[in-house]
Amino acid sequence: MLLRNATLADAAGVRDGDLRVAEGQIADAGDLTPRGDEAVVDCEGRAIVPGLVDAHVHLSLSGEPSVEDVVGMSDAELALVEARNARATLAAGVTGIRAMGARDVDVHVRDRIAAGDLPGPRTVANCRSITATGGHGHHLGREITGVDDARKAVREQAKRGAEFIKFMVTGGVTTPGTDPDAVALTDAEVDALVEEAHRHGMHAATHAHGAAGVKAAVDAGVDTVEHGTFLDDDAVDALVREDVTLVPTLSAPYRIVRNVEAATADVRHKTERVYERHIESFRRAVEAGVRVAGGTDAGTPFNTHGANASEVGFMADYAMDPLDALTAMTKASADAVGLDGQGTLEPGTHADLLVCGADPTGDLTTLNDPLVVIKGGEVVAGADRGLRRAVADAAATDRPAGGVGLTAE
Repeated sequence: MLLRNATLADAAGVRDGDLRVAEGQIADAGDLTPRGDEAVVDCEGRAIVPGLVDAHVHLSLSGEPSVEDVVGMSDAELALVEARNARATLAAGVTGIRAMGARDVDVHVRDRIAAGDLPGPRTVANCRSITATGGHGHHLGREITGVDDARKAVREQAKRGAEFIKFMVTGGVTTPGTDPDAVALTDAEVDALVEEAHRHGMHAATHAHGAAGVKAAVDAGVDTVEHGTFLDDDAVDALVREDVTLVPTLSAPYRIVRNVEAATADVRHKTERVYERHIESFRRAVEAGVRVAGGTDAGTPFNTHGANASEVGFMADYAMDPLDALTAMTKASADAVGLDGQGTLEPGTHADLLVCGADPTGDLTTLNDPLVVIKGGEVVAGADRGLRRAVADAAATDRPAGGVGLTAE
């Protein structure tokens, strides 16, 4: 299948060109000529971008005001919730995610997606987030006390199929009784968590709002820092020096602030305290050259699955060039979470693509409603029925050169 007459936009820049898709991969890109009876779709100048990669989602949560609303669910109920949220995420144009842990359900949903049993993004999955006893996320996580317990917790996650570990080095916004700015784990526990993760070939991600927690995790060799709400100069310098990726999750406080009257009193109080500081910290990190990957924290209060693309707009509004923001939630996020072959329009990578109504670097809102969503060369969703049908037909059958127009039914 040849997608012709398009605007191509990815980390390499914005340019006019064509894209050839074969056997679920991008076979070629540039100024291409149809081959024999190759099926051709004229995109009429529409933009093609890589499918988005969300580096921080919670499939088990669905935007409830409080995590308490899901704590009592059985694993079977959580699996159904996760399947629904995975489908909504894919339909919104997110073809890759890192699922941040909920009991041990994420890995099973990941496997069912990979097997083709469930529709959803390509998934890197955790089992249970690791936290201090009574710490942030303890409702669905693995509580630890001491170094030996920290190592045991990592080994448990590896045994159950986790591809990375996530640990809570500070308190959080959505867990009552925890302070987002306070360090919750000892340096020895943090060192043990990261070392043991790396020993098992897994990357380590840390939930960290406060600067002291960020610095402790970076000193231990963590791979990604989630949130980074209260960064100071020393924390920013540490992120740059060690080339640690920041996943800012700007969507999470934004959604709570916009729904503050419906939030719990504890969440409302904490978010009002952190919101402006979060934006300031993000801007400081970008200006200093910190590597950024896009992640939404989807599933947290009022932060529903399917609105993921708005994170790109927030990153651009607050600090980043539009192309850099798009790159952050495509190539940079894919690289950060270990989703090889995603996030670019390079030949040899997965044909996970969005066809958008306009060049998103000129109008990032076009990412919110992609005309066609393609995963592995197959059409899985899209707002434009005619274009969706044209691309689906081209992908399924060989057609004579000259191709299919956008209005095909």
